Amino acid sequence: MECISIFDMLKIGIGPSSSHTLGPWRAAERWIAELKAAGHFETVQKIQVHTYGSLSLTGKGHATDYALMLGLSGADPVEIPVDDIHKIVAEIQKNNILYFGAERVLPFDAKEDILFDRKFLPFHANGLKFVATFENGTKKSRKYYSIGGGFVVVEERKNAKKKIAIFNSFPYPIQKGVELLAYCEQERKAISEIVLENERSLRSDVEIDTQLNKVWTTMLECMYIGCHTEGLLPGGLNVRRRAFEMHKKLMTAAGSYDSPESWLQTIRKTEVKFRQILKWVSCFALSVNEVNASLGRVVTAPTNGSAGVIPAVLMYYLVIENHDSNDEHIKKFLLVAGEIGSIFKKGATISAAMGGCQAEIGVSSAMAAGALTELLGGTPEQVLMAAEIAMEHHLGLTCDPIGGLVQIPCIERNSMGAIKAINAAELALDSNPEDAKVPLDKVVQTMWETAKDMNSKYKETSEGGLAVGVFMSDC
Repeated sequence: MECISIFDMLKIGIGPSSSHTLGPWRAAERWIAELKAAGHFETVQKIQVHTYGSLSLTGKGHATDYALMLGLSGADPVEIPVDDIHKIVAEIQKNNILYFGAERVLPFDAKEDILFDRKFLPFHANGLKFVATFENGTKKSRKYYSIGGGFVVVEERKNAKKKIAIFNSFPYPIQKGVELLAYCEQERKAISEIVLENERSLRSDVEIDTQLNKVWTTMLECMYIGCHTEGLLPGGLNVRRRAFEMHKKLMTAAGSYDSPESWLQTIRKTEVKFRQILKWVSCFALSVNEVNASLGRVVTAPTNGSAGVIPAVLMYYLVIENHDSNDEHIKKFLLVAGEIGSIFKKGATISAAMGGCQAEIGVSSAMAAGALTELLGGTPEQVLMAAEIAMEHHLGLTCDPIGGLVQIPCIERNSMGAIKAINAAELALDSNPEDAKVPLDKVVQTMWETAKDMNSKYKETSEGGLAVGVFMSDC
């Protein structure tokens, strides 16, 4: 059984895409590590990268070429200063030289050595092939697949499962929602408590708390940056940032602040009529994905394209629902959200290139709905009911980014997904799960069947939907 940590579902990285940016970045790092392990790194004379399928079709808009150059240069997506990204890439493009693994100088022409091949490889829509030429003229290649959420596998998913199982066997292994509920009933524990026990099999409580705090801090800083940055997003669509103006209007006469933490406290003093609540949630979601679209640092939740939903809903709880909330509430929220996301990943997909946007916004909305329900006092059954409701109303959502950029309609979809998550939580809390007709596992299965039936042009290829209905010139 595949065991996935919540820290695999909630990864810190650089935008705009977990599958098209973070995944290729991690694949490049992994390739370098494998070359070193095999004793081949020092004899490499030339490198090339081939991208396939969705990675090729929307790679330019998703900064796949940037990610590959940064990954091959040895930069880390968690730690790299965001301001250094464009400097490093510009230097490579100007000098046609790459510092391979931050250790060796190699000739590298990005236009010639990063190749975009429209062909789809059999296993997954996001394929890459790294090719190394050695001193003796021989070549060695390696294929990887970026399967969504920053996850990278080689050849087949079943191989990835075997590898994960070697280092990790949870006390409460969970593949489906029904198994999670059985553990909750058996142990008389909340979902967050079951998930915490699984995490404790991998790391100490101090490590768990430290990493969760880093995840939340990154989310909060991302919202803060997005709400305080104005102007146009890069890429050529001339999309104007909206979170800045929304935030400015909402914060009128709210008081001063000097940090993300004091900002949160100040928001609690603002007016909370229904319209303002809707605007705040939208503002939080938009702010994250505007940062994401500009190659900023975000948390995959479960992907970069859907990174705004979970922070927006958690922020809603902290600043609207419960002014006495603390780190324990944040911890519970992230534990539950991560587990629900892993159920979708195991039973279906979190890759838009495989399942359309239902696999991103739909899953993130389900994650947020379930997590919010536990914080609001819901039972484990109501938590999964909320997750099911949220996904049920995202089934069939296509991925059709204009110009291959994670901007239109992607940014707004995070706002809609966050609002739906809150609505789903409230519906579940006022319902008896025994009366539910559709269990979570059934909607996961239905989502996967829908994904398989969906025409490939609606799966992050920019070959259908809004991507062809609206031209770059129209923008």
